[in-house]
Amino acid sequence: MAEKKKFLLRIDAALWEDLQAWAADELRSANAQIEYLLRQAVKMRRRTTDRGLPKQGANRGPPNIP
Repeated sequence: MAEKKKFLLRIDAALWEDLQAWAADELRSANAQIEYLLRQAVKMRRRTTDRGLPKQGANRGPPNIP
């Protein structure tokens, strides 16, 4: 297995608690859950750009996050 890159991630406490609970539901560590979610996001982005569709967020303003 390739060596993994280590980095510091600052994250909101409430989001961290949600991620830990989600990870526990899927029998993963919080770290593994974050890596899984990132891999899924990258895979989805690649599929979108491979089909000739614009990248998410291209020519758009910032996302409308509540």
